Parts: sequence; C-alpha cells; structure tokens
Amino acid sequence: MNKSTLAIAVAVGLLAQQASAAGFIEDSKATLKLRNFYINNDNRDSGAPKNSNYTAEWGQGFQLDFASGFTQGTVGFGIDAIGLLGVKLDSSTAKHGNPNGTSYGGSVFPSDGNHAVDDFSSLGLTAKAKVSQTELRIGTLQPKLPVIVSNDGRMLPQTFQGGQITSSEFKDLTFTGGQIEHAKGRNSSNNEGLSIAGANGGSDYSKGKFVNKFYYGGVDYKLNKDLLLQYYYGNLENFYKQNFLGLVHNWSIGPGVLKSDLRYFNSTDDGKNGHDPAYYTSGSYQGQASGKGKVDNNLISGLFLYTVEGHTFGGGYQVSNGSSDFPFLNQGDGASAYIPTDMQISKFARAGERTWQARYSYDFAKVGVPGLTAGAVYLRGDNIDTYSGGKQVSNGASEWERDITVAYVIQEGALKNLGFMWKNAMWRNDIASTRDQDENRLIVSYSIPLL
Repeated sequence: MNKSTLAIAVAVGLLAQQASAAGFIEDSKATLKLRNFYINNDNRDSGAPKNSNYTAEWGQGFQLDFASGFTQGTVGFGIDAIGLLGVKLDSSTAKHGNPNGTSYGGSVFPSDGNHAVDDFSSLGLTAKAKVSQTELRIGTLQPKLPVIVSNDGRMLPQTFQGGQITSSEFKDLTFTGGQIEHAKGRNSSNNEGLSIAGANGGSDYSKGKFVNKFYYGGVDYKLNKDLLLQYYYGNLENFYKQNFLGLVHNWSIGPGVLKSDLRYFNSTDDGKNGHDPAYYTSGSYQGQASGKGKVDNNLISGLFLYTVEGHTFGGGYQVSNGSSDFPFLNQGDGASAYIPTDMQISKFARAGERTWQARYSYDFAKVGVPGLTAGAVYLRGDNIDTYSGGKQVSNGASEWERDITVAYVIQEGALKNLGFMWKNAMWRNDIASTRDQDENRLIVSYSIPLL
C-alpha cells in the first residue's frame, strides 16, 4: 500500500467515527459536470512523416465532484472525491491519431492497440485535515500553481497523486508546498510517472524515462488589493530545478483597468539530466547528435490587458533564453505550462525563441446579451534554431498561431448554466520536420448541483 492510499484509509477510519459531526455533512457539496467534447486536427503537409493527416474524436464526459465539510474540533477532517467517466461517441481507427498503437492515446480517448477504447473511467479520493487556516490534502490533486498546472483542455481533466499543504495563517500571505508522485492523463485511467519533453519517449512512451518525485513550494503575498507578488520553486528529481518570480498588478486608468502580469522562470538541470542522454530534454544543442541536452532556460514574459466597457485589449512579449526549451511536467499525453504563450496548439517556448502577441475579447453583456463572449489571440515567435544528427536543420525559424474562441452560457430558465463553446486555431511554422496544423473544438457543458 503506497503512502497516499494509507493516508486516505486512516482518514476514512477517523471519519467513520465523526461523520455525524456538524460541519462534515452540512458543508458537503456535490456537483455533476457534463462535457460533450468534439475535436478535429488537420495536420498539413511539410517535411515530417505523415503518420496521420486528419484526426477527429467525439465523446461525452461525466465528472462527479464531491467535497465534504470538516468535522468539528481543533483538527477538522474531511474527504473529497472525483469520479471521471468518458464515453466514446465517434472515433475510427484512421481518425484516432495513434496508428502504431505506441502512444498514450488519441486526442480524447486511450488506445486499445491502434484504436480508441469505448469508454474509460477513474476514481480519485483526497483525505484532508484542517487546523485554523492551514489545510493538508493527500491523494488526488488538481493544482494550478506557477510550477505545476493541471490540464483541463479535453473531455476530462488531468489529475495528480500526492500531498499538498496550504497555509493562510498570516494576513495577505499564502504558503503552499507539496510533493507529487504520479500523474493521470486527460485521456487515461492510469497513474503514470513524471517526465519532461525529450525524455518522455514521444510517440513511444515505452522508451521514456520517468520518476516519482516532484517537490514544490511557494508564497503568494497580496501587498494590497491591486498588487500580488509570487515566488515558487519546483524540483523534478533527476530532471530540473525551477525558480519562479511573478507580479500581477491592476491599475485603474480612466474608465478602465490595466492588468500587468510579469513572470520570470529560471530552470537548471538536476541529477541525471546533467549527464545521462536518456534524461536529456529538447532544445537547441549543436554538439549533440540527438539534438537534446540538459535543462538550461531563462524565460521572462510580460502580458498587459486593458479592460473597458466590455472590451479587453492586450499585448505581450516573451523571451526564452538558454540551450533548452522551457521545461515543465510533460508525460507526453498533453500538459499545461504557466506561461502566457500556452495556446491551443503551440506553447512558443523553444530555446532562444522571441514571441510577441496581441489579444482582443468582448463581453456582450454590455450590449444586452449576457453570457456571450468572444475573443481572438495572435502570436508570432522567431529566432528558433534546431539540430538533428549533429547538424543544424532550422536557422532562425519562426511560427505563428491565431486562436478564436466564441462562448455562450444560458443565464436563466430551465437550461440555466448550459454552455456552448467553439475554439478554432491555426498554426503555421517553418521549423524543420514540423507540420502545420488547424484545429477545431466544439464543447457543450452543463453542471448539475446535487448537494
């Protein structure tokens, strides 16, 4: 029995004695979330092998969230649960996107050989304890922090297994620390080890290198109602160490508000990543036949958004310095990074890359249509160098992406909170052995409160 399972078993035993205590039941909440999800990818011509020109999958996701209250006493105990079920509505072998049956799965579903399974499910439990303003959680986690972000970009969300403690004992200060041991992909029922790009095996995960220790910690300091300062540290054993500094500021200017979001990451190698080629990451490495090497990256970004009368205008710039691409937890099955260039298709964080972006969105509530929103983002990155077989294959290459999102949530009546969303992305590049891509996502979502 692993540590997380043992801790949950102990917590359940304690709760069995105190379940009738005020607070545990009365403060419990349960919600059933429904997400109908369709995605297609048109992988266009380039010099890369054409394993799959067009992929498309459609499914129905069910997510049951339960969160208990805490038992009474100096130490309050509780338990949370998340139940996930994905049902295939449409996915052929040709459109599943895993022709060789070697990757984690397709865009939405796990693979059974080279085709999608009919359904997949999992159950996650989290034991929790609270003393004053400090809370300990052990089990299934979905952190959204600068050094670790749970991905929710498909039919079902990504989850992690581990422990986390959060403390807000001091006014305007929040301390967070934890350890993650496993990840469960957004298209998987299984817990997997942790890795990064370049070492996770790519299309053949059986050849990847994985570990079971990611440590993280940090502090959020709310200097005043308009200014937040952050520091976080993350360490994926035998892969990388990462320091993060962040600043978020809101400034009322004229009739609107200017939001400034500044982020800085310093990432260096750890353990085997510094000398073992099997643990190397992707990047721009002239002397390596594989085109891979140890983690070495400094990333700095600034995003500025001005909101006025329903309009939001924005722009930003990001620089990714060093020999390696920006490192983040990436098991090869879809992952998120806490950078403002993490878009629908690309992340714009390759070694040496310089990226600028422009954004616009509008909330139609200002013209009498509450619940309707629309937005567009355009990014362009350049100065990309890549190597393969010891030779340079891309010299100052570039990429660009245009994303459009339109969403509507019904505000009242019998179908209140029923949501519709269309996300369209176009990505083009001249990076060697990299294909252009168009993508559409259609999402219908609905939440039903049960408790």
